[in-house]
Amino acid sequence: MDKDEVMALVGKVLAGIAPEANLAGVGDDEDLRAALDLDSMDFLNLIIGLSQGSGMAIAEKDYPKLFTIKGIQDFLS
Repeated sequence: MDKDEVMALVGKVLAGIAPEANLAGVGDDEDLRAALDLDSMDFLNLIIGLSQGSGMAIAEKDYPKLFTIKGIQDFLS
């Protein structure tokens, strides 16, 4: 996936979890959980959605890599 596809996937998944979330206001290195007020279940649902949408298995040990937009882009690209 390229970075635009990753961002489209993140936006789509977040729309189902936190429809009020605005990715435009989140910096690339900002913690998504804090910036978008995601609780642990929201974050887990984000990971599940990213895994399903990308077709990539995401191991629990990799979750910390996905705390930021940049981390998600790097991991899925």
